[in-house]
Amino acid sequence: MQATDQPALTPYQRIGGDAAIRALVDRFYELMDELPETYAARKIHPADLTESGNKLFDYLSGWLGGPQRYVEKYGHPMLRRRHLPYAIGPEERDQWLLCMRLALEETVADEALRMALFTQFAQLGEHMRNRPEATPIRHPGAA
Repeated sequence: MQATDQPALTPYQRIGGDAAIRALVDRFYELMDELPETYAARKIHPADLTESGNKLFDYLSGWLGGPQRYVEKYGHPMLRRRHLPYAIGPEERDQWLLCMRLALEETVADEALRMALFTQFAQLGEHMRNRPEATPIRHPGAA
């Protein structure tokens, strides 16, 4: 088999598997807990973030092309439906994305992967929004 015939790595493999996803998730929730400017996003989470972190880890594992832990434990993610009980508007979306952007910057060395993941997270964040206010998503580096 020639080098060009090898299958492309999944984002799960590129990011570094379980250890890297756990580091990303842990840093994400640390930031949400630490940054006062993320209060609106933080307050829709439980006081103890352990279960939220475990669920996000399970979800990201499968979402990135690794083991489908979330699906095996909870069934289809149906993320929007699962988040409908929480008021998620532009403020909550942007705060969630701020935590994710900073966590990605701190834990994912591969810049191309980091940017691709943030683009996908931005789309996911917008999909989760269930309040009608419309404000544009601010991408890193945007003026």
